Parts: sequence; C-alpha cells; structure tokens
Amino acid sequence: MNGECSYSISAASRIFLVALCWLASCPARAGEKLIGTKPSGWQVEHWLNSKPLKLAELKGKVVLVRWWTAPDCPYCKVTAPALNAFYRAYHPRGLEVIGFYHHKSEEPLRLDDVKKRAEKFGFKFPVAIDTDWRTLKAWWLNTGDREFTSVSFLIDRHGVIRHIHPGGQYVKGDKDYAEMKSKIEELLAEK
Repeated sequence: MNGECSYSISAASRIFLVALCWLASCPARAGEKLIGTKPSGWQVEHWLNSKPLKLAELKGKVVLVRWWTAPDCPYCKVTAPALNAFYRAYHPRGLEVIGFYHHKSEEPLRLDDVKKRAEKFGFKFPVAIDTDWRTLKAWWLNTGDREFTSVSFLIDRHGVIRHIHPGGQYVKGDKDYAEMKSKIEELLAEK
C-alpha cells in the first residue's frame, strides 16, 4: 500500500510540476504574437509633464510605454524607480518613457490626484491618462487572455513592438529589470 501511495504522490507531483511549468511560461508568452507588429496610436486626452504626444511623432526614438495605477498597486510602486532610472540614463540617447495611468479606484478620476501620484513616484517623463482604458484595451486587453494591466511595451525607432513585459514588476537586480535594460540598450544601438 505504501508503495502505491508513494507512486501516486510521485505521479501527482510530476503532473503538478508540468502544469506549474506550463503556467509559469504563460506570462512570458502572453505578448509573443504582438512582437514585430506596430501598435495603433493611443487615444489620450490628458497629459502631465508634456504637451500631448502622438506615437507617430516619436518615430526615431525608442519608446517604453508602461501602464500604472496607484495608490494600491504594489507592482507600480516598486517599478517606478526602474522607470525613473531608465528615463534618466537613456533619455539623452533617444529613449522616451511614457507612463500610462489607468484608473482602478472606486473614487472618481481626478486629474489632480493623478498628478500627485505621478509626483510621488518621481515621474519626470510624460504621463498620459488612459481614460476608460481605451489604449490599454486596444493594445493589450483585447488581444488575448491577460492577467495583468501593468504591462510594458518597448517600441523601436521604426514604431515596431520589440519587447513586452506582460505585467507585474521589474526591479533593479531582478531578471526582468536586466532584460528590459538590455533590450533598451540593444534598441538604442540600432539605427
């Protein structure tokens, strides 16, 4: 009997590990079909730290677009320093960081509140307010089964999506941060 239980547990463990590995790889594959495509222009009315920008106007620059919300998003809070660091280090070389705020609170959307949150995070780069999540839906949520809304898109100088971080966080010292930094440097080196 013990042998059978050991075997069953072992078989169940193997099935569990296979399922776990498959699930763990899903977020990484979440944006694969979008790599190599050009995203539609964004639909944004309100901007902070910048005049209104159009994606087409940023051709020739590498563009990092990150959706964020506050104050309750732990991923947004811990990723903010990475966005600030990338902006400081690479903006002079042609990187434009755009923070897309998407409102998740039960409270009404107030532009002054978004401005205070962006200031609290130290954002000096342009911040777009994605009212009703129009651009987030067009670029990400309507393109497949998505778990996170804190997605990042890295777009090359020709307007082509070259890397997607499917959500969650990237923090200096972790694998996702290193990968994003490497991709930014690679795209900045391309002409």
